[in-house]
Amino acid sequence: MSGLGYIRSMTAFSTLKPKKVLFIATRQIGDVLVTTPLISKARELWPNAEFHFLGYRGKLDMLKANPDIALTIETSDRPKLKEYLSLFFHLFQRYDLAVVTQPSDRAYFYGLVAAHRRVGVLGGHPQGLTEQDKVKKSKSDKQNAWKKAICLHTVNVDYFAQHVITEKLRLLEVFCKSKLALFGEPILVTPPAGDPITPSIAGQLHSPYIVVHPGPLTAYKRWPLAFWQTLLTWIVRQGWQVVLSASPAKQDLQLNKDILSLLDEETRSHVIDTAGLLSIPQAGTLIRGAIAYVGVDTSITHLAAACNTPTIALFGPTPPTNFGPWPNGFTGEQPYQLRARTQTVGNVTILQGPGECVPCRKAGCEDRASSNSECLDQLDPSQVIAALQSATNK
Repeated sequence: MSGLGYIRSMTAFSTLKPKKVLFIATRQIGDVLVTTPLISKARELWPNAEFHFLGYRGKLDMLKANPDIALTIETSDRPKLKEYLSLFFHLFQRYDLAVVTQPSDRAYFYGLVAAHRRVGVLGGHPQGLTEQDKVKKSKSDKQNAWKKAICLHTVNVDYFAQHVITEKLRLLEVFCKSKLALFGEPILVTPPAGDPITPSIAGQLHSPYIVVHPGPLTAYKRWPLAFWQTLLTWIVRQGWQVVLSASPAKQDLQLNKDILSLLDEETRSHVIDTAGLLSIPQAGTLIRGAIAYVGVDTSITHLAAACNTPTIALFGPTPPTNFGPWPNGFTGEQPYQLRARTQTVGNVTILQGPGECVPCRKAGCEDRASSNSECLDQLDPSQVIAALQSATNK
């Protein structure tokens, strides 16, 4: 299509008023949560439309009681042929518009099956850094060609300069007359509705308490055990209770046990370990009652920011400009700097370790999931304590 034809096509579809819209986020729970500003803005555009959401089974708790979603549809992350066929017949051309929020081939396939029209996110790679990056970009461009061909509008990922929430909101550019309509008002992340905390845990809580979430999905986002020991000991000495949080994953349960094993008996008596015992909505309830939250680069840290709790996020290889927890109510496209040892925006403080390579966006120093990250190994506990003092006015 020529440039002029493309502009005409964009103009023709800018007044689309879909009656049924499918949002697609086939990744982790944090990726689901960051779609909520997009959903809220779409609701402003189409107040009478019916919104459905497609994602992986067990990853949609972040949408519990979301007022804009009429139906959630779950699928396996590795569906077999029978499930594919069932989903195909369930989705086939039921929607006027599919909003594909992940750049995967599978997400686009679902969008193609489900809707008459689509908008979507396209994967990408940093440009102009190395010859290897250029090769990756060329390959990515070829893979993206068919996705662009089936969409009204696409948005390219920029892993360093564009925040993921900005990326999602830009999917609505084709339906808005100006950027002001998307970014001119406070942008809110909608957390899931809270569930009551299990009585056995609720009975142990006393205020003030701080929620600490040490476990990331991958090892290269970990902070050293001895640093957690120092931090938890300091928190308890302030007269505050510590509530340790973790997913039910084996490595996260073990990480919490390892941290607890380093604490002296007195400190340990002021720490509650909730590892694997809370659902996402229950975790939201817990975090809302905390005076502060400290966590690594993981989905629960995004949840803490969305709950309007003062949030301290420990970042290593991940660029905060791309995936830093959104400061709830921030107006604009980019809340963060790429590099800053400490930066606070709204209710969120992001801490980064030293090094010219920070953030590298690699999987740790060895670029593999089991690697360590020197930037996190050198992020001193005193930096985290100072951030907590500022967040709690201690």
